[in-house]
Amino acid sequence: MDAPPDLKAIPELVTFGCRLNSVESETIRAQAEAAGVTDAIIVNTCAVTAEAVRQGKQAIRKLRRENPGKRIVVTGCAAQIDPQGFAEMEAVDLVLGNKEKTDPAQWRRIAGDNTPPGGLGGPDFGVVASEKVRVDDIMSVRETANHLIDGFRDRARARAFVQVQNGCDHRCTFCIIPYGRGDSRSAPMGHVVAQIERLTGAGYREIVLTGVDLTSYGADLPGKPRLGDLVQKILGRPGAPERLRLSSIDSIEADPALMEAITGDRRVMPHLHLSLQAGADLILKRMKRRHLRADAVRFCEEVRAKRPDMVFGADLIAGFPTETEEMFQDSLRLVEECGLTFLHVFPFSPRAGTPAARMPQVARAVGKERAARLRALGEAREAAYLASQIGVAQSALMETESLGRSEGYALIRFTEPRRAGEVVRVTPHAMADGALLAA
Repeated sequence: MDAPPDLKAIPELVTFGCRLNSVESETIRAQAEAAGVTDAIIVNTCAVTAEAVRQGKQAIRKLRRENPGKRIVVTGCAAQIDPQGFAEMEAVDLVLGNKEKTDPAQWRRIAGDNTPPGGLGGPDFGVVASEKVRVDDIMSVRETANHLIDGFRDRARARAFVQVQNGCDHRCTFCIIPYGRGDSRSAPMGHVVAQIERLTGAGYREIVLTGVDLTSYGADLPGKPRLGDLVQKILGRPGAPERLRLSSIDSIEADPALMEAITGDRRVMPHLHLSLQAGADLILKRMKRRHLRADAVRFCEEVRAKRPDMVFGADLIAGFPTETEEMFQDSLRLVEECGLTFLHVFPFSPRAGTPAARMPQVARAVGKERAARLRALGEAREAAYLASQIGVAQSALMETESLGRSEGYALIRFTEPRRAGEVVRVTPHAMADGALLAA
């Protein structure tokens, strides 16, 4: 077996945002290490909200204060959307776009540069702020790069994430992400299967399929396969994973083969995170979503009728422009009608350049108060779900020696240590602090 890498030589990598960013960070880390980058801190930013951008910039300034001897390279969606804004920060040495951040040539170039930290005088970084930027037009990217990785640092060979899709062809009025990720593009089916077999062969027990708009998978590939076709292909292989999860789906785009897999194959974990956003039809139309309230309710009812143990989570926005209290009540009722358990709640955050930013705004304080009410409902729903799992025998994937995740994605705390990466049978006996408890 090869010796483990020298940890002191590994560049520090700080990741914000979604699971897709986490997957890409593993590629960045592997390429930076292979290139010999040893003196850099890499910040992979998120742009989903204005607050995410603010937190990223705050972290960069703190990293500069605490690490005066290292170069700081900033990449990710926020850097792609506003490269000049990051380039103008004194703390930043280089800005890489989302296309460039997984290009091995970029990391070889960075490794060969001798620019002092915080300075711009080297052969690559240039002598003026604008030359700190290496960001191409993301809308010109037509393929999802095929990067094979063997694992994920700091994880006990338990859960691995596989990118199958990137970008988005839709233009929801609140969303800035297409301008950071580009148009939708899919990884070839053969590449996805090879990557999964590589990871399961390395000992990973659970695979999570990720993407920006996962259910749009395949529209750009020959033959236009759907996400359901990909899932069926993965599960039909000899090297199929023991457990398969979907990171997030747009329920209106779920195809028949996908419905068959999630309702009929026990290897597909009974937890779906849905991109719902709101419960009022008028708000959904103003968001330019592709579903109405009844569509969301019908999907949840159809899935749960065939798989009663299915657990639903959802993204929801509170305080969208023009949202009245009555419309917000529709979102609260949607949580109950869809039987949602795990809520990811955002108070609306206007993003410059999006249509929603030009609509009549709801007072920020009102949006925050509505978000707090949604979160409180979500906490109550989650507590009720956890209570329903006490005394129920189930399988858990151990993420550490003391923490595991059930098939329905409930957190389970163990009093007796188990081997990280193992799938164990367990019957929780109590709950506390947002988790089930087991021996």
